[in-house]
Amino acid sequence: MKFILGKKQHMMQCFLDDGTAVPTTLIEAGPLVVTQIKSPDIDGYTAVQVAYDEQKESRANKPHLGHMKKALPSEEKAGAYKHLREFKDIEEMAAGDRITVAAFKKGDMVTVTGISKGKGFQGVVKRHGFHGGPRSHGQKHSEREHGSIGGGLRNKVPKGMRMPGRMGSDRITVKNLEIIGVDVENNQLLIKGAIPGRRGTLVEIIG
Repeated sequence: MKFILGKKQHMMQCFLDDGTAVPTTLIEAGPLVVTQIKSPDIDGYTAVQVAYDEQKESRANKPHLGHMKKALPSEEKAGAYKHLREFKDIEEMAAGDRITVAAFKKGDMVTVTGISKGKGFQGVVKRHGFHGGPRSHGQKHSEREHGSIGGGLRNKVPKGMRMPGRMGSDRITVKNLEIIGVDVENNQLLIKGAIPGRRGTLVEIIG
């Protein structure tokens, strides 16, 4: 299984070989450093822990720095990283290995996961697509209200009731996205279609 972490940059228009224009998203992906191998004997499952986006050691806490120095070989620069992620059921890797966009090629189909844009507290019209109240006589300031939420003998609002509340900032997964281009020198991937999140959002790409 191929995988990599990256940051969403921006969307752009790309022309295919036959002249077709398609919407694409530019991703700054990798490189990743394998920091730990989880084994069934010690951890109870098989996984690979990777680090992404190096930062100053002064910005990291001591547990993080100690973990990095213990996980990486002595000849590898430990450093500090902003993100640590695990990918399960992956073997044949060792601490210190590097993962780049070279693992992907044009035409690969990938699954991308990211955090969607946060929209704050929203009403039912924007959050759930309600139509609002009728614009007839007898209605006052109720164009965007949700109306009755049910009454009867119950004494509490049931779970799952569609009401106003916080919207966005959800973990969204988009499947079957095609890689249009791979730039190994600049660590960039060009993926067809839209990807959740704002510019700079951390995304997981699995092929």
